Amino acid sequence: MPSLKEVRNRIVSVNSTQQITKAMKMVAAAKLRRAQDNIIQMRPYAQKLSEMLGTVSAGADVAAESPYKAVRPVERVLMIVVTSDRGLCGAFNTNVVKAALTRITEQYATQQSRGNVEIMAIGKKGGEAFARRGFKVNNQFVDSFLNLSFANVRAAAESAMESFVAGRYDVVELVYNEFKNVATQIVRTEQMLPIVSKPADATATTASAVNYAFEPSEEEIIAELIPKSLKIQLYKAVLESNASEHGARMTAMDKATENAGELLKELRLVYNRTRQAAITKEILEIVGGAEALAN
Repeated sequence: MPSLKEVRNRIVSVNSTQQITKAMKMVAAAKLRRAQDNIIQMRPYAQKLSEMLGTVSAGADVAAESPYKAVRPVERVLMIVVTSDRGLCGAFNTNVVKAALTRITEQYATQQSRGNVEIMAIGKKGGEAFARRGFKVNNQFVDSFLNLSFANVRAAAESAMESFVAGRYDVVELVYNEFKNVATQIVRTEQMLPIVSKPADATATTASAVNYAFEPSEEEIIAELIPKSLKIQLYKAVLESNASEHGARMTAMDKATENAGELLKELRLVYNRTRQAAITKEILEIVGGAEALAN
């Protein structure tokens, strides 16, 4: 049985940890509110931009000829992995890393064996995880969350787009956590480049048919929309990941606070039992000593 001093020290330590986790939960909750507002405002814009691009480019030759739709034999792959800069958020980062590794193993094992799979890390945890596993890691945009803005994320998207057009990569894929609610994050794997044309739904097309008046021209509009849509796709993924991170950290810290409370109950019970055993021992020693003197 541990000594009273050891149990007291453990109680103080667990109590201090509980105060920290409680404070971290409150901080995560405050940040989550802002991040959730940002992604809720972004989703309709991203969805409408995607719908508009699909409608405008449905019958346009310039869309089919876009360099971002170029399909080539897959020799070099870029995986954009969006994680967080810090831990203490449960399995948030682990799930993204596992999903990216599974995708590489199942789809790009040959390319990886040749060293032709590169990771673009947005968030330090992903970059560190893949560097430990021997992958080529591009850390140019790893600090994007230090000052999260469209300008920073746009630079990362432009880098990937320029590399694809130049032929340095044949496929660009995106792995991130999509925010569903505070307790649930869904890992998404999307192909960013080349752009995959989705089959048109005849019913939906008829119901939502729109006749656009183009100014200056249809070709210029599409040429502008496609790059912007790709940048918005990455920015939306980063905002989703940011909200998911704070939700995951809030949940993890809430659970840690509860666990600390349960541990404190057990430690106080052990402390009381140890104290009772010590008192009983002292009483027995006193009684034993008195009997010895009496005899």
